[in-house]
Amino acid sequence: MRTLLTILVVVMAAVLIGVFRILPAYIDNDMNVVRPHAPYQISEDAAQLHAELRVADLHSDMLLWMRDPRRWNNRGHTDIPRLAHSNVRLQVFASVTKTPAGQNYDSNTADTDNITALAMVQRWPVDTWTSLYARARFHARRLQRLEGAADRLVIGRNATDLERALEDPDGPMVALLATEGAHSLEGQIEHLQGLYDEGYRVLGLHHFFDNELGGSLHGLGGHGLTPFGEQVVLQAVEMGMVIDVAHSSHQVVRDVLALSDKPVIVSHTGIYGHCQTRRNLPDELMQTIAAEGGLIGIGFWADVTCDDSPAGVARALLSAVELVGIDHVALGSDYDGTITASFDGAELSVLTHELLRLGLTPDEVASIMGENAIRFFLANLPQETDE
Repeated sequence: MRTLLTILVVVMAAVLIGVFRILPAYIDNDMNVVRPHAPYQISEDAAQLHAELRVADLHSDMLLWMRDPRRWNNRGHTDIPRLAHSNVRLQVFASVTKTPAGQNYDSNTADTDNITALAMVQRWPVDTWTSLYARARFHARRLQRLEGAADRLVIGRNATDLERALEDPDGPMVALLATEGAHSLEGQIEHLQGLYDEGYRVLGLHHFFDNELGGSLHGLGGHGLTPFGEQVVLQAVEMGMVIDVAHSSHQVVRDVLALSDKPVIVSHTGIYGHCQTRRNLPDELMQTIAAEGGLIGIGFWADVTCDDSPAGVARALLSAVELVGIDHVALGSDYDGTITASFDGAELSVLTHELLRLGLTPDEVASIMGENAIRFFLANLPQETDE
């Protein structure tokens, strides 16, 4: 009997090791794919230009996965060393707190949640198993610990943080925290201050389902802002947070633009006229966002570009320039957002190469690759140092 119990204990221990160590890595590797490819050939002009760029990206979901961001990983799309290798000086990290089963671009309900199982398997704190607000705070605290452990990263809480970090060409990367869906507020306006205190400065209103603020682009009715949604938007803008409408319904976008005179971002998307998919907002709405000072982040995956090769992503960026103007286009990779990419965070120089091949000038390439985003956040983050 004692031998049998010993065997059972060993078997159970092996199962737990598999669940808590092997399975998270397997899921990460399976869902955040970099398509195998030969090394990209970068022209001498592109390599020289890229070495001088300050690269910025409006959307990464790296905080969702429990790989060590401090080291160069062989899975997923990003970590701090890979981004630093590409001269990324500003990175927006989103907090994904809920996704529906059967997630799709057309119609989803809020009845299911894939992240609960992921939280358990990845050994997140127990309070995150049942609370979306706790998940958002956990993601913020992961980044705070990373800031404390890595001298190459600082969390941007105001424009001064960003400006100081960028003064030094060899300074740290600035990380901005964003919600991917304000359902992490759990319908409580006081949680907005809580997220702000944790370091959140970008408020993504929706993800793949309708929430307390209004309709998702992928929800059931395409509804506009609710009274609660209006309250959240107004208070967030008053606090100095940037509104992100990447997954919001057309009517929510219109409502936000009518409600506030502050510019918004569409952090990770494509141009509908270039790639006609439901995931991309109508061209005229994009033009209105840009006309009001907004910023459009173009993603790196095929569902928004219709071609996820480096040349295809560059053409999608050019289509955005042609639609809204050079000053309103940025990178919005959606790295580590369960997409398949043809290049990872260490290979962003291939975009510099492809944009030059399309005939853009070095100044135009610099604008798209980072300067537009840097200028936008310098102008729209809180201007005074937090007490």
